[in-house]
Amino acid sequence: MTSHFLTGEELSVADQARLLTLAADIKARPERYRRRLEGRTLAMIFQKKSTRTRVSFEAGMFQLGGHALFLGADDIQIGRGETISDTARVLSRYVDLIMARVYAHADVEELAATSRVPVINGLSDLHHPCQVLADLQTIAERFGALERRHLAYVGDGNNMAHSLLLGCARAGMSVSVATPEGYACRPEIVARARAQAAAFGQSIVTTTRPAEAVTGADAVYTDVWASMGQEQEQARRLRDFAGFQVDAALMAHAKPTAIFLHCLPAHRGEEVSAEVCDGPQSVIFDEAENRLHAQKALMLMLLGEVDS
Repeated sequence: MTSHFLTGEELSVADQARLLTLAADIKARPERYRRRLEGRTLAMIFQKKSTRTRVSFEAGMFQLGGHALFLGADDIQIGRGETISDTARVLSRYVDLIMARVYAHADVEELAATSRVPVINGLSDLHHPCQVLADLQTIAERFGALERRHLAYVGDGNNMAHSLLLGCARAGMSVSVATPEGYACRPEIVARARAQAAAFGQSIVTTTRPAEAVTGADAVYTDVWASMGQEQEQARRLRDFAGFQVDAALMAHAKPTAIFLHCLPAHRGEEVSAEVCDGPQSVIFDEAENRLHAQKALMLMLLGEVDS
């Protein structure tokens, strides 16, 4: 098992599958894990505000018997004279785990490079790997085996798209991504996902046509068009993403049994219609709940507190 979790690729294919099995057991039998991390402490660094990341990690650590420390931008010295590497060196002498929700992916990489304890990427500009663990758990709950399932992503080629490409490919799924011109995923990330998917006989497709991506999909996914820190681009992005809303007409191209996923918060009327977001195919709140269970499994595995 890896010592850090920054992109999700640190997990072997077998470890990712084992983590998802553990997450399902934690959800089904939470009492079995109540005191597994008694006496352990998680430091949570937040450069970006959060609802799901903060509450799921803090509640999860408490439910495992441990303690979580919230360290907001105004609570610690990062950005006010202390280097990231010095912060990592200090915190890792106090705590057992560090989770960081940051702007630049380089920041979480620097934390990991100098930390004595495991570092978890709670979100960066390039990756959102914890969310994808919850997404995969949610898809597995609906369909069982993940292999040979098809996920379609429609929207910005952002951190969420990158992590879905990597995580789904490692689960043996095919992924199709539809983005507007100029908003494509990083080509090096697409290439890594394509190589992993090929090992399972699956494919990675990128397109600028949402209907093409969604056709035959088991799961349809979208994210906000302007992420935190991109507010000044909102008006331009609304124009550029015209035709990329996940609505009932687009969902009709997917399988009749398809589910709709969103990492939240959702902007109804922009990237998704209210009819889809709140409709019978939507599993967004199951997905949000599974952040708790998947991250509990991740923390247990990183700290070696898993039954052999």
